[in-house]
Amino acid sequence: MAKASSPKRARNGKAESSAPPAKPNRERPPEPKRHEADRDEMLEYYRQMLLIRRFEERAGQLYGLGLIGGFCHLYIGQEAVAVGLQSALDQDKDSVITGYRDHGHMLAYGIDPKVIMAELTGRQAGISKGKGGSMHMFSVDHRFYGGHGIVGAQVSLGTGLAFKHKYKKDGGVCLAYFGDGATNQGQVYESFNMAELWKLPIIFVIENNQYAMGTSVNRSSAEDQLYKRGESFRIPGLQIDGMDVLAVRGAASTALEWVRAGKGPILLELKTYRYRGHSMSDPAKYRSRDEVQAVRDKSDPIEAIKHELENAGCTEEELKGIDKEIRQIVSEAADFAEQSPEPDPDELYTDVLVEKY
Repeated sequence: MAKASSPKRARNGKAESSAPPAKPNRERPPEPKRHEADRDEMLEYYRQMLLIRRFEERAGQLYGLGLIGGFCHLYIGQEAVAVGLQSALDQDKDSVITGYRDHGHMLAYGIDPKVIMAELTGRQAGISKGKGGSMHMFSVDHRFYGGHGIVGAQVSLGTGLAFKHKYKKDGGVCLAYFGDGATNQGQVYESFNMAELWKLPIIFVIENNQYAMGTSVNRSSAEDQLYKRGESFRIPGLQIDGMDVLAVRGAASTALEWVRAGKGPILLELKTYRYRGHSMSDPAKYRSRDEVQAVRDKSDPIEAIKHELENAGCTEEELKGIDKEIRQIVSEAADFAEQSPEPDPDELYTDVLVEKY
């Protein structure tokens, strides 16, 4: 049996390697600049974030009334992430995939609140015909590929979507969201490795809301600066204030420019915070009410953009009018959901396979 060859020894006692030379240091993206938005653009971000906030508040109420069953993970506090990132996408070719805290991402993509609320309540009119519920929404028409209940699974699926974009040369980029709790999953790093080797057009987005399910990121992660997690795969990372929609929008532009230039994947860590528990069944006793209130007082994303708008000349009456308009939209969505019929039992057997094989 042949023996493995041992490395040669130089006179200084160090091993001489015949391996190929290491890859050169890689170019890094520039530090993103905070997006400069005019009054109308800021108003649109305000509307979108307020819609998510009011929609999620109403979803929490319907859950308490028993009209939403199963799990329900609210996005309250994290609105600036989805709105800031997805406002920069090309909805005709880019794709989005996320985990089970997905209502806000769908609303930020411009999907009708009525069909989202109908899905939450398990109705036939829901975007997944009532079969997906809170965690498994999906819309091929909008290039929104879920809503996934297995922690970190969407990262590998998103890498596959990015492979599809590159294979078809359609110019699209995949935006793959996952949380701080998913960053310790093995499939995440397998996906990082393939994405960089193949220079796939994907933006990996860590929504770091500090607590995963109920354990702080500082206690659960040896390296809690999560934007560094791609370094061993030569994937550059940026850490962004995820409570500032204009900072997020600026980071989105930087990331998209990098990926569309064919430079491979990039990792964004968005430092954000959820005000509610991990899900509706979580009392969140692992943190104090004072901590949550302090974040609300100092960093709330909606109050921040509201302050920007006031500086841009918006009146309190104008902003109150928008709030009234959004509340009406959410109320109509809830009424639509409650009045829509439940799916026929035969619906259980549809859409099991896309086609016959």
